[in-house]
Amino acid sequence: MIRRNEVSRPGELVQVDVKKLAKIPRGGGHRAWGRSGTPNGSMSKRGDGSTHVHSAIDASSRFAYSEFAGPEGEASCWGFMERALSFFEGHGIALDRVLSDHGTGSRSRQFANLLFERGIVHRRTRPYTSRTSGKAERFNRTLLDEWAYSRVWRSEEARAKVLEPFLHKYDHHRNHTAVGWPPITRVTNVARCNS
Repeated sequence: MIRRNEVSRPGELVQVDVKKLAKIPRGGGHRAWGRSGTPNGSMSKRGDGSTHVHSAIDASSRFAYSEFAGPEGEASCWGFMERALSFFEGHGIALDRVLSDHGTGSRSRQFANLLFERGIVHRRTRPYTSRTSGKAERFNRTLLDEWAYSRVWRSEEARAKVLEPFLHKYDHHRNHTAVGWPPITRVTNVARCNS
């Protein structure tokens, strides 16, 4: 029997998570050229660093917002949350609760104050329990399968340029397994709004 933690309306719960990805060097990485270059055939220890994709997903509609917001620090998490709130409010979704992990940025006073000032309750997941934020974790998997690792990228810029079109497709055109329709179909008639 499948059990889902379903909420009754958009905005009731938004799950927030950060996904760390290795940056793609110019010309492509090991997916383009193989894992050669070192004596044992593994990747070189010298890398180009990593990039961080911050995501917020509505637990009811699965409507999602993602962006490159930098490492999981206070300023980047606070800035991302502020932009995510504007995104959801722009689509008529008023947030009641936000669920995040125990990362440095989401534990900051600045992050907590932002949510408190807007009347949003902030909850944290149980440590090392990814099923608590299952919708965000599932969205991260979709993000990796259908965007980050969907093809061989020749540069980090090429991959980054496709994030926004992917999100539009995910939110507006791609049928979501749990919802049955694209997420936008659950957003158009939000409770407390006549649209």
